[in-house]
Amino acid sequence: MRARISALFLTALLLCGQARTVTDAEVQRVHKAALLIDTHNDVPWRVVDGFDFGSKTGEWHTDLTRLKAGGLGGVFFVAYVAGSYVDGNRSAHRTLQLIDTIRRDIIGRYPADFALAGSVREIEDARKAGKIAALIGIEGGHAIEDDLGLLRQYYSLGARYMTLTHTNTNSWADSSGDQTKAGVKHHDGLTDFGKQVVREMNRLGMMVDISHTSDATFNNAVAVSTAPIIASHSSCRALANHPRNLTDAMITALAKKGGVVQINFNCNFLSEKFRAAQAAEETRLEARFQQVTAGKKLSEAEIDGTYQRLRLEMKLTRATLADVVDHIDHVRKIAGIDAVGIGSDFNGITCAPEGLEDVSKFPNLTRALLERGYSESDVKKIYGGNLLRVMRAVEIAAEK
Repeated sequence: MRARISALFLTALLLCGQARTVTDAEVQRVHKAALLIDTHNDVPWRVVDGFDFGSKTGEWHTDLTRLKAGGLGGVFFVAYVAGSYVDGNRSAHRTLQLIDTIRRDIIGRYPADFALAGSVREIEDARKAGKIAALIGIEGGHAIEDDLGLLRQYYSLGARYMTLTHTNTNSWADSSGDQTKAGVKHHDGLTDFGKQVVREMNRLGMMVDISHTSDATFNNAVAVSTAPIIASHSSCRALANHPRNLTDAMITALAKKGGVVQINFNCNFLSEKFRAAQAAEETRLEARFQQVTAGKKLSEAEIDGTYQRLRLEMKLTRATLADVVDHIDHVRKIAGIDAVGIGSDFNGITCAPEGLEDVSKFPNLTRALLERGYSESDVKKIYGGNLLRVMRAVEIAAEK
């Protein structure tokens, strides 16, 4: 009876938006009990350029030491294939290069800390062994170079989701990133081949990821897929009006399909206050960037890392930890607690929220959720339970 009264009390707090007092011991207990799976981390594109994942540089968002400090139980390391690799048909080469980096330079180099996982059972086995489950995602459907055979090869190498587009529209799916760009051939969503891609992903047991897609592509993917789909790193358009975010209608459609929205930590996708301030601060930031990088040849990762560092040094406006919880709240309110998860986009963003500066800060999010009235069961669902449910459903669909 006491447990029921306590649960009702926490629910009332959550609905009222009132904070409750949370002890350090409670935060640690809940955080350790949850299987925290981040569905989108872009660190491989730094590692492929020579970054030692085991080094303790404290730079940018992710390294092994901070990953363990953050208490993560699983990470989707992403093979991010920039749209520029379409030129010269270099997308497949880049994808294979990054998958090899994940397998060899992250998992293979630190076998005491990581276990390659491609199923729910393997994630759970990694947890039992005291290791972090390392999973592989592909970002950018152009990675398959319009060849389902390549898609199958990526699956065999461990890829368990693919983002149908990146910021570029490809030859079979429209992106949210270039809807008004002149000269881009749009398809009003998925082409017939694009629908074949979704069906083949269903057959293989690879999650369909609609982050970065246009609204029309999203609608087509939801209609065609026989398994739940995910948004591996997207937030709510109702709170931050960016085309990368999902509308309320999209969130509810995803939830009805059994899917999950994995909240992105990009300040630009979290806060209208940040978006307004960014317009005023951009000129000053760009001038400082040109000053400190003059005469230097930087990689794409180094460019983003420099912007990240300068934003912190210049004390420019950022989103907050509370903004992240607001987006989680929004998904819960319109689609239920089973529809929300975490996809930080760490190492793929140049502005992270105050209080969530890197992967070591995840306990701060646990505290914020508990203070907002979320129960331990809720936190477990948000952190990994919902994603594991989707993966099980995708695995079952593939077996039919």
